[in-house]
Amino acid sequence: MAKVLIVGEIQGGALREASLELVAVARGLGGDVVSLVLGKGVQGIAEDLSKKGGGKVLVAEGDALEAYSADTHTAVIQQAVEAEQPDLILLSNTPNGWDVAGKLAAVLDVAAVTDVFRIEADGDGFLLTRRMFNGKFDAQLRASGRTLATVQPGAATAYEGSDAGSVEALTVSGLSSRSTFVEVRKAAAGGHDLTKADIVVSGGRGLQKPEKFDEVLEPLCAALGAQMGASRPVVDAGWKPHEYQVGSSGQVIAPKLYVAVGISGAIQHLVGMKGSNFIIAINKDPDAPIFEVADLGVVGDLFEVVPALVEALKQAKG
Repeated sequence: MAKVLIVGEIQGGALREASLELVAVARGLGGDVVSLVLGKGVQGIAEDLSKKGGGKVLVAEGDALEAYSADTHTAVIQQAVEAEQPDLILLSNTPNGWDVAGKLAAVLDVAAVTDVFRIEADGDGFLLTRRMFNGKFDAQLRASGRTLATVQPGAATAYEGSDAGSVEALTVSGLSSRSTFVEVRKAAAGGHDLTKADIVVSGGRGLQKPEKFDEVLEPLCAALGAQMGASRPVVDAGWKPHEYQVGSSGQVIAPKLYVAVGISGAIQHLVGMKGSNFIIAINKDPDAPIFEVADLGVVGDLFEVVPALVEALKQAKG
């Protein structure tokens, strides 16, 4: 059975949710699971991960690892691979994951498959599925031998088991970086992370005017306890900031409930939300592509349907 090495990613002093999603992917393959946590003062994070299915968690700590660097992270992961000899190495498909994956694959001389949303065991290798051409096609690749993959955040549900593992120190050497950490800058808008929302209500051009998001969509978000999203045309028109955008060039999300209001469903948008557990679409065009992925479709004028839905939700809550 395959051995999988998970590279945990720390953000804001905590383990990213995407790393627990990697645990779910690794556990689904049925083999041994080893995790790696690197940074400064990360012992507690490693112990927590060991209790959440991370298996044996290797900890690499030191001043040189306090800030992210592709050089130092690659060196640590390489030494973890040499120590554990995994068949599959998993990183999150995040900016740090993209940055280190190519360098790491070259150093290890292994096959690398990026932006994967499904991995299956296949004999002595793996079947990895990724989207191509803005989601128009799903490509399935078979990899044999040691493989590195970056996995889309939201492609799996975070592992919720309580399998007890262990924590071990990983002694590393020869850490140096050709780059120098300067600072981390947070976006001024901040805080609008749709990937963590259980319910997302998104609006499209069908709302006609930017003020309609406040007048029509916001009451529905409030009634459902949802975060608001938007399609790319809405963002391109300046009606909403980029962090609201759902799609291949925005955020790829998989909430429990996704409500698309006045969105026709271009392929770029579908890529970003078709992994949702339940999809409701409201559109006046019965032939809109959004209905092809919707679990429930409402054909009608959104300016009549949405207020009626909000009123029904209010009555249901008493």
